[in-house]
Amino acid sequence: MRIILIGPPGCGKGTQAKLLCKRMKLEHIGTGDLLREAIRNETSVGRRAKPFVETGNLVPDELVNDLVSERFQREDRPKNFVLDGYPRTLMQAKSLDAVLSGCHLPLSSVVLLDVCDTEIIKRVTGRWSCPKLGCKATYHSLSNPSKVQGICDDCKTALVQREDDHVETVKSRLTVYHKDTVPLIPYYNDNGLLKKIHGTGDIEQIYQALVTALSV
Repeated sequence: MRIILIGPPGCGKGTQAKLLCKRMKLEHIGTGDLLREAIRNETSVGRRAKPFVETGNLVPDELVNDLVSERFQREDRPKNFVLDGYPRTLMQAKSLDAVLSGCHLPLSSVVLLDVCDTEIIKRVTGRWSCPKLGCKATYHSLSNPSKVQGICDDCKTALVQREDDHVETVKSRLTVYHKDTVPLIPYYNDNGLLKKIHGTGDIEQIYQALVTALSV
């Protein structure tokens, strides 16, 4: 089984990808992990990508495509996998199609975790965590609030919020998602691969909906 999970930032792709890999014995392919591995092993792509990572700049599409291609050219290429966070653009999707075609590994399904922007903003901006080493407890202002607002239940440290979870940052990421990634929905639908599930609710409920969609 070869699956792509797509959806807006904060929709739960990473959580569902981990569950799929654990329970269905699939390999999780994340471009962040591939990038770190390529830089660590000083591969050709890793050397080209390193300056972007060191300066905090976005790695160009072409390099990300080469990174994925490099992974599938290895002898230990995965035959069953979940891709989460890639492809993000039509250019990346077409590059992936060519790579998988060359390896005779056609995609099984592309699953869209559908969550509206309002829910994403509410979900992501409500996340808080304890910064203290050895604690790192996590909270949500709506679904899992701390007993005292802004204070960790366990060690009484003031909670913090990641820069990525601020309202304006989330809105900016959603704008990029609608511009760059939403066009993948008709692309994969036209190819007969797209399956759509609601990405709201309990994690296990979403997982069961995901498994059901994959079996159809």
